[in-house]
Amino acid sequence: MTSLDYQTGFGNHFSTEALPGALPTGRNSPQNCPYGLYAEQLSGTAFTMPRAENRRSWLYRIRPTALQDAFEPYEGAAGWSGDFGTEPISPNRLRWNAPDLPEAPADFVDGMQTWAGNGHSNDQTGVGIHLYTANRSMKRRVFYNADGELLIVPEQGRLRIATELGLIDLEPCEIAVIPRGVRFRVRLLDETARGYVLENYGAPLRPPELGPIGSNGLANTRDFLTPVAWYEDIEESFELIAKFSGGLWRTTLNHSPLDVVAWHGTNAPYKYDLRRFNVIGSISYDHPDPCLFTVLTSPSDTPGAANVDFAIFPPRILVAEDTFRPPWFHRNFASEFMGLIQGVYDAKAEGFVPGGASLHNCMSPHGPDAETFEKAIQADTSQPHYIRDTMAFMFETRRIIRPTRAALASATLQQGYDTVWSGIRKHFDPAKP
Repeated sequence: MTSLDYQTGFGNHFSTEALPGALPTGRNSPQNCPYGLYAEQLSGTAFTMPRAENRRSWLYRIRPTALQDAFEPYEGAAGWSGDFGTEPISPNRLRWNAPDLPEAPADFVDGMQTWAGNGHSNDQTGVGIHLYTANRSMKRRVFYNADGELLIVPEQGRLRIATELGLIDLEPCEIAVIPRGVRFRVRLLDETARGYVLENYGAPLRPPELGPIGSNGLANTRDFLTPVAWYEDIEESFELIAKFSGGLWRTTLNHSPLDVVAWHGTNAPYKYDLRRFNVIGSISYDHPDPCLFTVLTSPSDTPGAANVDFAIFPPRILVAEDTFRPPWFHRNFASEFMGLIQGVYDAKAEGFVPGGASLHNCMSPHGPDAETFEKAIQADTSQPHYIRDTMAFMFETRRIIRPTRAALASATLQQGYDTVWSGIRKHFDPAKP
């Protein structure tokens, strides 16, 4: 069956069926489900979480997921890692060019390379940050991640993500979130694909509270799309890859595990078009803090200090007068990993390219390069500045982000990144207030 329909809204209790009457009425787990289906609950949070934060769905499937053989270690995706080391890391600012597309066959799983992270999935806190490059689709192969939910950010190439709960088509400038444990398969709709993945070990991502902004703005909940029910009834051999406690494991099935005919609940994959983000900014003076660009947040046990925020810097209009309009020079409590999906980032003149990345850890000073600074202090701020054809993003966390050995050894690491600030000249003149 093929269905690319979506349901709208974030955090809704959805009900969807691919066959009429497949959803039981009145009871989640009746003695006999319609069509001879099995009832199975998928819990994305603890059972006792508050109602508004509880993530769980009831799945009505052809076979229960318990129908599988024992796992064995999987060595094929050598780039994955959940170990970010304990040795000291430097406070140096880092920036990478985009990775090359693979020459050998690689799908979404085997083409994954862990780039940085913090915490550990066993503690349900922290994040993994990965880059993916792929040149073939997953065929008789399905993947799930028990360590955390996955936020997928394509930079190049369209994807079709077949999940247990429905189909999602994804293109650059869109994102998809796959909840912890949901099984899925990625098909390439173009010859190659490249992008970023955030693996969130902590509380599930959600839109931030709007506070004094009010009831509208930023990522509006109506723009989040959740797939409708879709299923496969295929009795052939499938490989199931699992990420568990930092390692990868494999087993085989004699059927497709994407066999959910109907489901209802609050725990489901979803997509969001970043181009729909309603940017809020200053209309008087000063450049706002980057948290004003947050699309999704994973709260921590400390109010206001997120496990991770996902923020974007999309096309927008700058109108603040007598103001330094680009991001100012700053040293942050939080640590920032940035990527570029398309265009040019307004705080950098060159060197930060689509598919590339930068890392500025806690209290490491950063900001506009010398060329951007000089342009900004001479700009006519009586006129609006239109920033077009751009989409940058940031993973911001409360903890130090530790680059992996592979990232530090990569040929894409820019050796002269610090020199972008070396041209900053002295303007101080005590005789000219």
